[in-house]
Amino acid sequence: MTSQQRRVAIIGATGIAGQQFLVALAGHPQFEITALAASARSAGRPYRDAIRDAAGAMRWWCGSGPPSGIMDLPVQNAAEFDPRSVDIVFSAVESDAARQLEPRFAAEVPVFSTASAFRYEPDVPIIIPGVNLDHAALIDTQRRQRGWKGYVIPIPNCTVTGLAITLKPLLERFGIRHVIVTSMQSVSGAGRSPGVLALDVIDNIIPFISGEEEKVEKEAAKILGKVVGEAIEPTSFSVSATCTRAAVLDGHTETVSVATEKACTPEAAAAAMSEYRGDLAGLDLYSAPRQMILVHPDPFRPQPRLDRDADGGMATTVGRLRTERTFGHGVKYMLVSHNTQMGAAKSAVLIAEYLEHVGRL
Repeated sequence: MTSQQRRVAIIGATGIAGQQFLVALAGHPQFEITALAASARSAGRPYRDAIRDAAGAMRWWCGSGPPSGIMDLPVQNAAEFDPRSVDIVFSAVESDAARQLEPRFAAEVPVFSTASAFRYEPDVPIIIPGVNLDHAALIDTQRRQRGWKGYVIPIPNCTVTGLAITLKPLLERFGIRHVIVTSMQSVSGAGRSPGVLALDVIDNIIPFISGEEEKVEKEAAKILGKVVGEAIEPTSFSVSATCTRAAVLDGHTETVSVATEKACTPEAAAAAMSEYRGDLAGLDLYSAPRQMILVHPDPFRPQPRLDRDADGGMATTVGRLRTERTFGHGVKYMLVSHNTQMGAAKSAVLIAEYLEHVGRL
């Protein structure tokens, strides 16, 4: 660890979301993992032992192996973890646990969370890097109202990420009246417990994901809204979502139809998306994509297997841009967004990079 690096704790380090944080932070020039915490049943053991089951199998779920530098770190009990021992907490616990743990951590240090526990609180922004970093203005409100030294910033539901990223340039340039989206979500988004049983999803599409459609509709409106005073005013346009689970390992595919306020051709929409840099423009942050949106001319793209890893999984790929003829003005398209990269831990790390850049850590 160098004198310039921030000390980082990962809470929920043994689960799939916590493991994604370990991978996202491996070799990071600004952040050094100095503490790991999980449930009481994992606590008190080195990480290498905490992720092994009784048969000796390593319960590691990421595509790349665990970073060697963390294998000997002791796993602490999350319920007893002292946040004053670090500068930043990355929280990867379930929402019920987050509701209990994250306020205690945020009382001392900034908390970046994958949980939904605080997403819908008026003083809590749901941030997507490149889309609404200006919503971080609510940090001061949150600190004042809750008496915290730190704050909680959750990332959104992973299905919302690619949708909001692709809608933002259309909203800025053409205005939006309403949106209809259908998702075909990868099984990695279901987690490992309870997850999706193999025999359910093979040769199949699951037509319902509990609570997912409501999250997409509500979170998109908040993310694409504006900070007004000490709260976020949601967008005026509606989002109608249908969310399904498909037999794909990683990468969420979505079909999107957008009714725009101004005339919008597929060519104009492609230009708006390709040119979009958002609020990451010119910052040169470590985890940021070089281009937010890649527009593909091939009618057989995007495909999750071919496009989910674009720019390290941080770019959203769009294709099949066409006129939406059922609307007065509008376009329709397909997108692929990596749900375990830009839609998960790596996005939270990028938010932390930005807030350090602007002096908010």
